[in-house]
Amino acid sequence: MVTVAMTDRPANSAALYRLMAWLSPSYPVGAFSYSSGIEWAVETGDIKDAASLKRWLAVVIGEGGGFCDAVFFVHAYRSLADSGDDALRAVAELAAAFAPSKERHLETTAQGAAFIAATKAAWPCDALERLAAAWDGPVAYPVAVGAIAAGHGIALEAALHAYLHAVTANLISAGVRLIPLGQSDGQRVLAALEPVVEATALKALATPLDQVGSAAFRADLASLLHETQYTRLFRS
Repeated sequence: MVTVAMTDRPANSAALYRLMAWLSPSYPVGAFSYSSGIEWAVETGDIKDAASLKRWLAVVIGEGGGFCDAVFFVHAYRSLADSGDDALRAVAELAAAFAPSKERHLETTAQGAAFIAATKAAWPCDALERLAAAWDGPVAYPVAVGAIAAGHGIALEAALHAYLHAVTANLISAGVRLIPLGQSDGQRVLAALEPVVEATALKALATPLDQVGSAAFRADLASLLHETQYTRLFRS
């Protein structure tokens, strides 16, 4: 029989409760309106079924923007442990500049701003003030979530996995609506990407900030070409 110390329950419960709230589709960050270029990939036939959606997202999460955002998340989280704000400013500035297109920049910074506003209203913490003091530019979504997770004392690994799951699930949701796919197919893709998310998290935890980089050129092109797509349902 496994027993859990009573002192462990409140902290674990609070962390789980907050992560489920912050990274739920109902949290008001507008994630449902972005596809990260998937809309263009569907129109051109790069993504046409569950298998091709899985392949596309495996690259995006494992080697592209998903990996880069995971690295920014990790370094934003860890920067809260520093007495000064130089590290926090450095990751916030790099993350804001790292988007490969206008629409990806809008996607990450609009969600970052919305996340900060919603969290400040309902879940305030000192990390919000530190982030505002350290960086007065647009805040990328992973930086906002990572810093605030640290400010609430949530374990880094749990917070990072929850963040990557939410991003992956949102991109799958875009694919389900665009291809279209059934909900069961969407869940099969999510299940199949679990090892990719796990590997991405482990790699991000060990990646120095000055070694962050993307190798998903086709996905970056998709986000650029989506800007001039004739008919669009998504903002990116």
